[in-house]
Amino acid sequence: MPRTFEDFVVGASETHGPKLVTREEIIAFAAEFDPQPMHLDEDVARRSMLGGLAASGWHTCVILMRLFADGVLLDSSSMGAPGVDEMRWLKPVRPGDRISARVTVLDKRASKSRPDVGLVRLQIELLNQDAEVVAYESHVHMFGRRQAEAAAS
Repeated sequence: MPRTFEDFVVGASETHGPKLVTREEIIAFAAEFDPQPMHLDEDVARRSMLGGLAASGWHTCVILMRLFADGVLLDSSSMGAPGVDEMRWLKPVRPGDRISARVTVLDKRASKSRPDVGLVRLQIELLNQDAEVVAYESHVHMFGRRQAEAAAS
């Protein structure tokens, strides 16, 4: 049975991944979506504040989304999210990094206007292989409710 609003426990955390980040994917993503030199050229990247080739922050967001989708959303009653409240890039993501996502339930409540929807405030931290937080985001996600399904039957 897919995970519903009722299955999320405030304070609970779970980790998904890891995903290996390669030099080739960093350059390919940057070439298509964020063609800044520090994401494309290793010599330029070494001389930049990043100190070496690093994934675009937007590439990091895509990795976060994939790990979150695979670990939580694809087997849930997800109804989407109205946006992201906060996104921070804390450390560069480098070629060879193994990135995992730690998903923590911060808060939850039933929707007042839609009884079939529950709202879950989540924090997702991306960690590298050394357990360093390289990025995090927080948002409210909407999930279907089992109680609403039972009432409709």
